Amino acid sequence: MISSWRDGLSTDDPGMSLGEKVIQVNWSLVLLICMVAGVGFAMLYSAANGSMDPWASRQMMRFGLGMAILFAIAIVDIRVWLRLAYTIYFLAMGLLVAVEIMGSTGMGAQRWIDLGVMQLQPSEVMKVAVVLALARCFHAPTLDEVGRLSYLVVPVLIVLAPAVLVLKQPDLGTALMLLMVGGAMFFLAGVRLWMFGVVIAAGLAAVPVIWQFLHGYQRSRILTFLNPERDPLGAGYHILQSKIALGSGGIWGKGFLAGTQSHLNFLPERQTDFIFTMLAEEFGLVGGLALLLLYLLLIAYGIVIGLRSRNHFGRLVSLGLTTNLFLYVFINIAMVMGLIPVVGVPLPLISYGGTAMLAVLVGFGLILSVYVHRDVRIPRRGMDGPF
Repeated sequence: MISSWRDGLSTDDPGMSLGEKVIQVNWSLVLLICMVAGVGFAMLYSAANGSMDPWASRQMMRFGLGMAILFAIAIVDIRVWLRLAYTIYFLAMGLLVAVEIMGSTGMGAQRWIDLGVMQLQPSEVMKVAVVLALARCFHAPTLDEVGRLSYLVVPVLIVLAPAVLVLKQPDLGTALMLLMVGGAMFFLAGVRLWMFGVVIAAGLAAVPVIWQFLHGYQRSRILTFLNPERDPLGAGYHILQSKIALGSGGIWGKGFLAGTQSHLNFLPERQTDFIFTMLAEEFGLVGGLALLLLYLLLIAYGIVIGLRSRNHFGRLVSLGLTTNLFLYVFINIAMVMGLIPVVGVPLPLISYGGTAMLAVLVGFGLILSVYVHRDVRIPRRGMDGPF
């Protein structure tokens, strides 16, 4: 067993020195990350009415720490992350369980662990851990093996277990993100399409049952999404104010620090969930599209890096984490535009928040590790089964 494991990780690659790895880092991707984060710092400065405190200064310190972690992760051999994938997953699961036991509560939800210096949100860590675990799980099997229902039992549990714990916090948005990222990983691994059809059909059939188990505020969000005017000063207030701010920005916006909806405190949560709305009000359609272009470039880099990887694990990691980034962006922007119900999903590298920022940068660190070690071959023999 041990010898077969070592054989499975053997490679003819002699390894690179630290200096060579630093040179191999995709610095264009790093520059894009810094540009998006810079937009976030500017918007948090604006959200505080032209002050670095309390949000922009803290976000900059977190970004500096996150970038140090990103580079540390990027230069670590991709085979190390393969070996540690399950360990990281189970540690993240342990943190989710700890939230149930000793988690701190905020805004009616128990989602955080108080570390003193920061509030850790394990569900954000789990988004990265699930991708690593599923990439490890799907690294070894052939397409025929992936097509067997018996093989998929463990991967399904890898996704469902954290999703159930996150749903209990309650955090419907993050739970759905975990399920969607998991579904994307199954698709990338080659799971047959008819299986997705069965799951989707079963999910639609279970909607009436799921509705009965939703919390009152979750039902209210869905009903408000369908008709925001039903409660304009209550459940519909957030999305109505967001639409007003988006529309008032016009083509070019009202100017930096000149957004009326945000600076007159009509726009709620302008430093977190609705920060894109504030950006669109101040910089208009042009500013919003410019930010979307930066995100599009980040997503394109992640896809290309994944496709260039010569090992299946790296390919799955890069494409899976890129899918996670896309879901962050799509869900947040669709939410503030009123295209989907309001959920607590931050805009990556822009919204204020420590754990989300660090989780996104850890994800980029892994993508860069895939790029640096893109020519490392990891044979799939001797690694039978999901464990």
